[in-house]
Amino acid sequence: MTTWSLQDAKNRFSEVVTAARKSPQTVTKHGKPAVMIVDVEEFERLTAHNKPADKRNFIEHLLAIPKDDGSFTATRRRPKRRSFDL
Repeated sequence: MTTWSLQDAKNRFSEVVTAARKSPQTVTKHGKPAVMIVDVEEFERLTAHNKPADKRNFIEHLLAIPKDDGSFTATRRRPKRRSFDL
């Protein structure tokens, strides 16, 4: 992996792109790593798991929530009353 200063990367951008097709290239700004330039195929491989398989909108998502078939019975407990002096 090669490291380029921002100024060198700007001046030799064509070389940076050529090198990035072989291996990731780091560009530094003020001596600290700022960005990484990678080949498109490598980027797609790295981000493939972030793409949702099911692209439903929010309404479809809500409609897909399982519905109550009536078998659920809720019992609500009454809160205990507190005694206090006035």
